Amino acid sequence: MDSFTQIVLGIAVAEFCAGKQLKNKTFLYGAILGTLPDLDVLVGLFLNPVDAVLIHRGISHSLFLFVLVSPFFGWLISKIEKGKISFFTATNMAFWGLFTHVLLDMFTSWGTQILWPLEQRFALKTIFVIDPLYTIPLLISLIYLWKTKRTILRYKYIKRGLLISSSYLLLSCFIKLYALSQFEKALKNQEIQYSEIIVKPTAFNLILWNANVATDDNYLLSDYSLFDTQAISFTAYSKNKTLEKQLKGNSDFEKLKQASEGWYIISQKDESLYFNDLRFGLLNDNPTNPQFAFSYQFVQNNSELKAIEVPKSKRDGKRLLQKIFTRLKGN
Repeated sequence: MDSFTQIVLGIAVAEFCAGKQLKNKTFLYGAILGTLPDLDVLVGLFLNPVDAVLIHRGISHSLFLFVLVSPFFGWLISKIEKGKISFFTATNMAFWGLFTHVLLDMFTSWGTQILWPLEQRFALKTIFVIDPLYTIPLLISLIYLWKTKRTILRYKYIKRGLLISSSYLLLSCFIKLYALSQFEKALKNQEIQYSEIIVKPTAFNLILWNANVATDDNYLLSDYSLFDTQAISFTAYSKNKTLEKQLKGNSDFEKLKQASEGWYIISQKDESLYFNDLRFGLLNDNPTNPQFAFSYQFVQNNSELKAIEVPKSKRDGKRLLQKIFTRLKGN
């Protein structure tokens, strides 16, 4: 999730665990704990773009790491607060502040290596990385929390905020299952044979959903709004296995294949090859020159091809949002 949401969640969890002892200092410790796992992006600044993608939500999001470092943070916080909070309570706050960060990330499309050093990423794909309807209940509860010093009321506010936001996450799971059933029904009705399908929400909402479908020769992309009245249609994009052969053995290509979990196509433009990650959709759906949200161009660097991320413009983002809000109304 976005950094602001993780900070808000971190504060809420810190208040739930240690609000009685720390009062409004939970805002400080919660914000720090809620931010710490995402500091891997700072490490990524010193790496090439492909390696930066691979390490994000890796070791810094590992349950095993949290088990090891939480006692240290608990000891440090208990020393700083000098008797206001016990080592056990501070350790409990540190663990849950870090762990809930990762649990929330698991609901997004990118997922997380919660069981690092295992390479597998766990991603439920039920919520976009920014969703105001998840964040706002927590934020409102923190505003009320800041204004009161009464322990009973503080606990009541934070419990209510966590309950509402968690219920929204649960709702996202049920809506995704419904959207998945609609895509599967459309594939069956159109007699399309496929090997795998992933379904995920579009930006900022749980109404419009995207699907990626794998067939023998193509990937099929589609969207579905809960307000749709017409049948779901699919657009085919060739897997371009011939182009892919030109990148066989390339280090960056192999890393991007791993990062995309196999959901990619290779395209060619102006004699340059592009790696397109399908999981995050299209910026435009021009049939002759589609542009994907995450795309990497292979450029010649000395004696080898290196992948660089294709920059996205504000115009692309604005056009995508306009398309999403138009499709939300259904067809």
